[in-house]
Amino acid sequence: MTRLRADALTLAYDRRVVAERLGVEIPDESFTVIVGPNACGKSTLLRALARLLRPREGTVLLDGAPISALPPKRLARLLGLLPQSSITPEGITVADLVARGRYPYQGLLRQWSREDEGAVAEALEAVGVEDLADRVVDELSGGQRQRVWLALVLAQRTGILLLDEPTTYLDIAHQVEVLDLCSRLHEEGRTLVAVLHDLNHACRYATHLIAMRDGEIRAQGPPGEIVTAGLVEEVFGLPCRVIDDPETGTPLIVPVDRRRALTPKNPLN
Repeated sequence: MTRLRADALTLAYDRRVVAERLGVEIPDESFTVIVGPNACGKSTLLRALARLLRPREGTVLLDGAPISALPPKRLARLLGLLPQSSITPEGITVADLVARGRYPYQGLLRQWSREDEGAVAEALEAVGVEDLADRVVDELSGGQRQRVWLALVLAQRTGILLLDEPTTYLDIAHQVEVLDLCSRLHEEGRTLVAVLHDLNHACRYATHLIAMRDGEIRAQGPPGEIVTAGLVEEVFGLPCRVIDDPETGTPLIVPVDRRRALTPKNPLN
């Protein structure tokens, strides 16, 4: 049995049903990426897995227990979440923000300790921002800020990380930088679940892919086994060719040039 799974989920916001009867198993120690067009339900599914959205029906299970029954601090020691939009407290330094990742371990009988100090230092080093520890977070670039927020999640020292569109608002270089970091965290033994918009990034970095459309899971498995031109057109409505990425050998989606199809042919040629 995998550590994180969902059975027969029906997900809704008020009266608007987003998905019905979803069943998902996240392979342990995988880098799972959820893809699909806008409003297909991928971020909603991630919110349910993180217990930010209570299912109308069905259950999310973590280590065999309903996630809804876990005390908040207990859950935060098992599962870390990097939300899509993070609000930075004004004037807070990098070190102080990352230290908030140790909140689940604090209590009346346990205050700040050397273990907490070590967890923060380890997280800063893991994402390569230890030299920014005394800087104010708002002064950093977008890529640096995303690394700092990821460090906060790492300071929780959880085995499972959920990442909701971790590359949003980043330029291409910072997108690759963050995804390379996520890949390294996965290689160290963590289970990652991320929502990504870029299908080529998903194919390059994911070990397990979940493709969604209209609140349904249309395919799931290793990208090299499930990503075809037919699946891309079914899920995204995009005619394309799928070739091997020359760098990694993973599927690379090349959209059909629709301009050529729309250009009138010259009868004299």
